[in-house]
Amino acid sequence: MKPLPPWEIERGIVARTDVDTNAEFGFDPYSRPINLHIRFGIMNLDKPAGPSSHEVVAWVKLMLGLKHAGHGGTLDA
Repeated sequence: MKPLPPWEIERGIVARTDVDTNAEFGFDPYSRPINLHIRFGIMNLDKPAGPSSHEVVAWVKLMLGLKHAGHGGTLDA
């Protein structure tokens, strides 16, 4: 049997919405303490033109009171 081209493959989304978070292994995302969101989170940042990526990371660290922060790649468009 010949494989189908990508535009002919039927696709769908599978989502489980009836799952509960076990308190032993973490928090419900909506009741997670803000300090854990900041410590283990990822921020999607739209960097303005002008400041360097390094400067923006320094500002984020200062504003959020973080010891460690970084970026995964260039923040330039």
